Amino acid sequence: MNLRKSNIAKLSQQTFDVLIVGGGINGAVSAAALSAKGAKVALIDKRDFAGFTSSNSSNLAWGGIKYLETFEFALVNKLCRSRNHLMRHYPSTVQEIRFFTSIQRGFRFNPVFIYMGTLLYWLMGRFFTKMPRYLSPEKMKQMETIVNTEHISGGFEYSDAYLHDNDARFVFNFVRSSMSYGCIAANYVGLEHSRKVDDIWFSEVTDQISGEKIEISSKAIINATGPFVDQVNQINNQTTEHHHLFSKGVHLIVNKLTDSEKVLTFFADDGRLFFIIPMGPKTCIGTTDTQVDGPQSQVTDEDRDFILSNVNKLLSLAQPLTKKDIIAERCGVRPLAMKGKGGEADWVKLSRKHAIDVDKDNHYLSIFGGKLTDCINVGEDICELIASFHIPLAYKNYKWYGEPGEAVKKEFFHRAKLMGLDDLTPSSSSEPLTQRFWRRYGRNAINMLESIRENPDMGKLLIENSEYLRVEVEHAANREMITTLDDFLRRRSKIALVVPQQDILQAPGLKEACHILFGEEAEAKLAEYIATVVNS
Repeated sequence: MNLRKSNIAKLSQQTFDVLIVGGGINGAVSAAALSAKGAKVALIDKRDFAGFTSSNSSNLAWGGIKYLETFEFALVNKLCRSRNHLMRHYPSTVQEIRFFTSIQRGFRFNPVFIYMGTLLYWLMGRFFTKMPRYLSPEKMKQMETIVNTEHISGGFEYSDAYLHDNDARFVFNFVRSSMSYGCIAANYVGLEHSRKVDDIWFSEVTDQISGEKIEISSKAIINATGPFVDQVNQINNQTTEHHHLFSKGVHLIVNKLTDSEKVLTFFADDGRLFFIIPMGPKTCIGTTDTQVDGPQSQVTDEDRDFILSNVNKLLSLAQPLTKKDIIAERCGVRPLAMKGKGGEADWVKLSRKHAIDVDKDNHYLSIFGGKLTDCINVGEDICELIASFHIPLAYKNYKWYGEPGEAVKKEFFHRAKLMGLDDLTPSSSSEPLTQRFWRRYGRNAINMLESIRENPDMGKLLIENSEYLRVEVEHAANREMITTLDDFLRRRSKIALVVPQQDILQAPGLKEACHILFGEEAEAKLAEYIATVVNS
């Protein structure tokens, strides 16, 4: 029995302290924190973990410099602390990166004034990063020749943080951590409704793959369904102070535009921040900000035209980018927490701060908003609230986040050096294998070294230019609850973000990867993926 089926079978076998509905960043950190501190936790998601908003970010962990414009100093202070905390505890994953920012003539603020804001930001960040510096248009052109300085009045450099690999991988590692502490987690399990009898919640859920109906009992429920929080609360007859407004954000992935390892930052035609983000052998460009009525969204030609038009104006490219240059697209909605009803999803007026509404009588929590930068705070806040329900957390002071300890890291790097792991690094890879393995898999990377040592074929690529070895596919099949091919290609890995779809489909190793992941279901799963690609 595979891990997912085993966990689904366990969902109805006990009364959990907490049922968490939703496996995005908010649900994942809640599960990791509560499980590590001693609670009995179940975590379900109707889709894949990080299958929605949490897999469509800019891959930035930043302190919210834009919120200085709306004088939300307390929020910026909190986010800067959170960013620093992530950088300290995930040094291989969340690292400082320079933002190279251009200010167009006629912008609403003078570049010197904005530069003063970056100094304040640096101060609020407790000098944790490199100092900002002001740049003249001439200096900017000298440093970054790709930037079109024709209409620039000045600019500056400042620092924030960048998430290596992909956001969905970061989220899944919290899910994986929660399972190591005893959490029973399962993807593709959807909530139908919940009812409370005496002190116990009974939640009817459906296995989206088999159609099986299951009842989960728990002392408390956490609604962490991201942009679907309002819908789930309506099903469960919960009235809350907050609700969500939705802003659609789109990013396009193209071939590498510049060798610069900085985030090139501009203000787009609509006045909001626009990024050119390094992504290994590719470049991520965007984002858009369009208010939409609900959680579902898709990329439109208008979105593509907006991003391509801006990047072509802001950069001095040998050839303008066109839709033919797009390798992949990311599209998600930002769930913006707002009190009351109605409102406008304005990026200047509304922040991504999280809010947790509490129904103390019924032991029910709803998490609104939130972003990757603030995830550790969400986990800690949830633990405090669950404890206030008189649900005991036997290890309430246990540190539940961060990379494995230095001793484990030294042991892995020592073994990797002895076996010459970096010599196996594919030519298409943007970094040595040792660094990548440690960042993605932590202590599990030691077992993967042994697999390669025992069978050298485990150290070979299956899909050209993908940066993923056979041993990583094996690991995903055994431990990462892969249910569809897209789970692996788009979320546990970033293959679908950096390799064109046609190249993936034509890769000789794709069928072998499917057999590793799905066994007898390989052909059906591949056909399912191809049908999805054709219809997208």
